[in-house]
Amino acid sequence: MWAMVLPQPGSPLAWEQVPDPVLAQPDQIRVRVQAAGVNPVDTKLRQRGVLVHPQQPAILGCDGAGIITEVGSQVTRFRVGDPVCFCYGGIGLAAGTYAEQVVIPEYVAARKPEALSFVQAAALPLVLITAWEALMERGRLQPQQEVLIPGGAGGVGHIAIQLAKIQGAAVIATVSSGAKADFVRGLGCDQVVNYREEDWVQGVLSRTEGRGVDLGLDTLGKTQQVAEVVRPYGDVVTILQPDGLDWQALRPRNLRLSVVWMLAPMRYGWQTHLIRQREILEQCLPWLLQGQLRVQVSHVLPLPQANRAHELIQQGGMLGKVVLEV
Repeated sequence: MWAMVLPQPGSPLAWEQVPDPVLAQPDQIRVRVQAAGVNPVDTKLRQRGVLVHPQQPAILGCDGAGIITEVGSQVTRFRVGDPVCFCYGGIGLAAGTYAEQVVIPEYVAARKPEALSFVQAAALPLVLITAWEALMERGRLQPQQEVLIPGGAGGVGHIAIQLAKIQGAAVIATVSSGAKADFVRGLGCDQVVNYREEDWVQGVLSRTEGRGVDLGLDTLGKTQQVAEVVRPYGDVVTILQPDGLDWQALRPRNLRLSVVWMLAPMRYGWQTHLIRQREILEQCLPWLLQGQLRVQVSHVLPLPQANRAHELIQQGGMLGKVVLEV
């Protein structure tokens, strides 16, 4: 098969022929990949090396959607020909989705609704599961609460806005342009702060009449600033490593800080949590068909242009997701 291969950390991806993947366990399925989602973590792994065996040639890509071409002897949920989507591989433990075929455990795959395109399905898993775990499971978001989502027009941000609205919360988002402000309002965002026009910390405080939000979701690595606009006894959830926090400023307000690393179950083989992540995907996929949720795909590129996809993400200012068609 053909794949985009990372020869060594820091190098461009290379379009190469590699051996077809084979089933190694009876609970695995082989998928002919139709589309692969591109995420910021892919660009970081390309620069630094994958998490396991970083010096070896690797195939990146965690998000994928495709058609099952082979099933193991213990597979019970699927048959050959079924369309699926998933988040698995691409960090060094297993080959990723920047390839024509991939082998994954049955229990990580969700059935793709027929009416949902492969591009849409491939764009969704990582950002959806991340946003759900951050808001619902770590942040314990409740109806009528107020939540801050910095970077609301980004991959995780634009999904988080919609999940919060489905939950019945009020949403404040930060953006960097008028076009992005219009975009997040179209997703149901209640209030918007353009951080190029005003200090966003003061902007959030003014929009909450000084009380702060109930939950702050850090999607940009600005955990300290997010914490500054969360009310006493509120929640701060970050999807990035919270370095340099001023604990003396945070502790007197009794804030609860949670960290979400969506890839941890895959990295450490936590099967129960991998199954839970698949269940989140299965629960939310019907919402796309019902119009309650949509995934914004800004660019669709052919798989051999994966390096260009990484450039687009590294330039910043992305509206939604980039997807590679295989």
